[in-house]
Amino acid sequence: MRVFSLFMLSLAAIAQQASQPPAPLPTGFPGLDRYRASRIAIYTDDYGQLARYREANSGLKPPAPGENRVVFFGDSITDIWHLDRSFPGKPYINRGIGGQTTSQMLVRFRQDVIDLQPNVVVILAGTNDIAGNTGKISNDDIEANFATMAELAHLHHIRVVFSSILPVYNYTPQSQEFFNSRPMPRIVALNQWLKGYCAAGGCVYLDYFDSMLDDKGMLKRDLADDGLHPNEAGFAVMAPLAEKAIRTALAENGIER
Repeated sequence: MRVFSLFMLSLAAIAQQASQPPAPLPTGFPGLDRYRASRIAIYTDDYGQLARYREANSGLKPPAPGENRVVFFGDSITDIWHLDRSFPGKPYINRGIGGQTTSQMLVRFRQDVIDLQPNVVVILAGTNDIAGNTGKISNDDIEANFATMAELAHLHHIRVVFSSILPVYNYTPQSQEFFNSRPMPRIVALNQWLKGYCAAGGCVYLDYFDSMLDDKGMLKRDLADDGLHPNEAGFAVMAPLAEKAIRTALAENGIER
């Protein structure tokens, strides 16, 4: 009987271990490893983080007649952007979620973009894919995610503005890991693809990259405090570029601003 009890306890322990998701594999970047470990519950329970904006979306009324609604859709760079300060009085909606990759954004694209019925969506993503926040992913697969978002938007008559991935810098200790986990050649390659896709696919390319680059080929030091996320000065550079791209997208859709 004792042997049987020990056997059953062993089976229970094995079953409990099997039910727990495995720890993410090390990436070689300690900060990223800690971040990925802290996100296991999200990755397994609500991969796209649909819960983040579900309530806000349910309380949002359809666009009023003549309202040029715009959804800013992205990761932490969008999430921390105070659109009300950069675009006062404009019907611009922030649907950024810190840390997300394009794979996660695809999961919530219907809820957080299509269902809000915007005229334009401004997509800024890709930097966390390059870093590997949700695992290693090739440029080809990132590009496929971008293309799928654009195709979904076009099916619902939503104009697409694809933002370039921002440059990064390594001028401070805090910025080193952000910089090293986001190789500049991959950023440049994805931006070149985005620009070409926009030219061929009827989207608008929003080039933040060139306007935020310094003479060493990195993000200008005064535009971000950590080497990645724009500060107030960074968003001051980005805002008029975004507004111009939105005007272009609306004009191409036959809407006057």
